[in-house]
Amino acid sequence: MSEESRKIFRTKIKGSVEAIWRELTKTDSPQQAVFNGLLVNTGFHAGAAVQMRTADASRTLVVGEVVEYDPPRRYAHTFRFTRFDDAPCVVIYDLVPQADGLVEVTLTVDNMPLGTETAKQMTWGGDFILANLKSIVETGKPPFGTRIMYAIFGALGFVLPKRTLAANWPLQDRNAA
Repeated sequence: MSEESRKIFRTKIKGSVEAIWRELTKTDSPQQAVFNGLLVNTGFHAGAAVQMRTADASRTLVVGEVVEYDPPRRYAHTFRFTRFDDAPCVVIYDLVPQADGLVEVTLTVDNMPLGTETAKQMTWGGDFILANLKSIVETGKPPFGTRIMYAIFGALGFVLPKRTLAANWPLQDRNAA
């Protein structure tokens, strides 16, 4: 795999593996680390459908399916923005407790479709997600600038393309009949 189609982002977080895992996999409230998206899924098993929706669940921003789920160590899923016709990539979160009490969190994006909007967004988004995750786990909230950005996202959700409407993206496991 070429380096261009794989991006690796890392940070160390002062917090428990469980707190970090919860923030990355919670489905009962928006994930403030991940663009304030609401994770909607059919479960956490290989082939389960996953979506990231707007906080009000009216728009589907990302679709994919679970590739690997090994709590609280690794979570991997395919990832495709609904706004673009780009090929999907794979997002992998790895959590490794360190001897110093910190947790190393690695976010890997594999098979990025080079030269696409997805690649641009994912290259910028990796550091953003990890910085937010670190702030949330260590302080209980995302940075102030992120909170302002999320408020703007909420107010301007109506400008998203109609193709992102949640009704256009039924949630169904790949193996469902």
